[in-house]
Amino acid sequence: QLKLNKYYMIVAFSFADSSCETTVIQTPKSKSLSVGDNVDFTCTTSTDVSSYVAWYHQRPGEAPKLLIYLADILASDIPSRFSGSGSETEYTLTITGVQAEDAGHYYCQQYDEFPLTR
Repeated sequence: QLKLNKYYMIVAFSFADSSCETTVIQTPKSKSLSVGDNVDFTCTTSTDVSSYVAWYHQRPGEAPKLLIYLADILASDIPSRFSGSGSETEYTLTITGVQAEDAGHYYCQQYDEFPLTR
């Protein structure tokens, strides 16, 4: 069993727009996994964001890559081991069968406009 040397890091963000403020909390803060494990990352928002949630993966030294948008839509060229779910104030990114190349930082974003720019 191969132990991943890097951590899956989650950071908390707060996003605000002109009409109201939505706070976004991500858990867990970090996770150490082995290849083949399954993992869920959760994003909780302080208000109902109507599925306007995206998930990104960032490897060290690289730009963030869009994984999921509108809560559960897989972006192009993203492996099917990634999936998103949720509604209202609770959203989840699931990786089924983690691979070594999945190490890095994972970000949840609440947004107000569509389409997203990458």
